[in-house]
Amino acid sequence: MDIKRYRLQQHGDWRGHLVALEEMKDIPFEVKRVYYMYDTKPGIIRGMHAHKSLEQLLVCVNGSVDVLLDDGTERQHVILNDPCEGIYIANNIWREMSDFTENAVLMVFASKYYDESDYIRDYDEFLKFVGKK
Repeated sequence: MDIKRYRLQQHGDWRGHLVALEEMKDIPFEVKRVYYMYDTKPGIIRGMHAHKSLEQLLVCVNGSVDVLLDDGTERQHVILNDPCEGIYIANNIWREMSDFTENAVLMVFASKYYDESDYIRDYDEFLKFVGKK
């Protein structure tokens, strides 16, 4: 599965901490869009889609989130709970985010602008798209 954990460099002292992210260095693509999820209600599952060509880097800057990743053959759960760790997700990987803690903030860096035609929102269609059904 084309995913990779990234350890993000933290800078800090007695005043607090800072993590700076640079495209093509800390983020393995040119960033076209950044968004974040917060105040996600208990029991809610976010995502539930794949992208045909878009790549993403997810960072849980506060709290904790369970990320399910699925390439049609293998499924993997990743717990994001460290603001100094990101997970790279290539295209053609189904993702579901769940078990958000009350204070969770999940930031997403995307390689493309929003384009609804890049989304695969039906799991059976995803399996067909990746040739697993």
